[in-house]
Amino acid sequence: MSSPEKKWKTVESGPHTYEEALHPVVRKNYGKWKYHEIPKPGVLVHVAESGDSLYTVRAGTPRQDTVDMIRRLCDIADKYCDGYLRFTVRNNVEFLTPKQENVEPMIRELESMGLPVGGTGMCVSSVSHTQGWLHCDIPATDASGVVKSMMDTLYAEFRGMQMPNKVRLSTSCCSINCGGQADIAVVVKHTRPPRVNHDHLAMICELPKAVARCPVAAIRPTVVNGKRSLMVDEEKCICCGACFGACPAMEINHPEHSKFAIWVGGKNSNARSKPSTMSIVAHNLPNNPPRWPEVTDAVGKILLAYKEGGRPWERIGEWINRIGWKRFFEETGLTFDEDMIDSYRHARTTFNQSAHVRF
Repeated sequence: MSSPEKKWKTVESGPHTYEEALHPVVRKNYGKWKYHEIPKPGVLVHVAESGDSLYTVRAGTPRQDTVDMIRRLCDIADKYCDGYLRFTVRNNVEFLTPKQENVEPMIRELESMGLPVGGTGMCVSSVSHTQGWLHCDIPATDASGVVKSMMDTLYAEFRGMQMPNKVRLSTSCCSINCGGQADIAVVVKHTRPPRVNHDHLAMICELPKAVARCPVAAIRPTVVNGKRSLMVDEEKCICCGACFGACPAMEINHPEHSKFAIWVGGKNSNARSKPSTMSIVAHNLPNNPPRWPEVTDAVGKILLAYKEGGRPWERIGEWINRIGWKRFFEETGLTFDEDMIDSYRHARTTFNQSAHVRF
């Protein structure tokens, strides 16, 4: 039996293809670029094989932008860029125009709004960070606030290009570290296992979901006062806080026991050396909003030592591998202790950290 004839039209309701949002010069020369240059901090020019040039002006934003600010940015894009702009993963905004004469007026207008132009080349770019108090369901701190505090002191490094290579920073409002690998990462570190509220747990939590959320199988079913509940094996618990997202009755956030740690040497790219995971170099830093001075001071020490001792094109992890950890701690003035030694063995001892396909 043949299928009935289709008498309706499929209406595509999903996301539009990204190609529709590309600048016409990008669409015309897609995959046919000859080279690019950075004529000044915050400005890039891409030159195509056809001879076309496209200028990009990059500016930092607060990330949590108001509607009014977005409208002002769109006005600038309409005025200088035929309406084309885009946001990067690090919360920078980029304006694209084929007209060189539009670059300087655009820079002046952006800086008059208080948005610094920079973040290109060998500099400290804006921070890739998690949602924090604004949106995350398990935050122990405000990642956005930490970013504001750090970048206030690194403003000149964003606008200039005096680093040995690009520096990528990230912050995370919980230990799960959605901010990902970075040259320097500021991540929440819980210092005690979650406290279980047995009176509320059975009423508000799905027990199997909470058990499954633990990456090291430290949560087990139990019975307390005749009610089904959960218990935590504190010897196995790694204090990651993942269970709190599935079960609010397993509270782990605490103003004294939720602190900050700083990790260094992460790298996602495959250039010069393979991708690498981060190593902890400072921990138990106070979680003290709104300015987090101890965190900002530690990050500044690392960047200063790297700026003075790094070789051209050397990322932070590559610099550390060259000079060794002993000298790293000497030059940064940070304190090493035995808890920084990676002795965790609940997972594989080696991971595929390259971009190559393996079978």
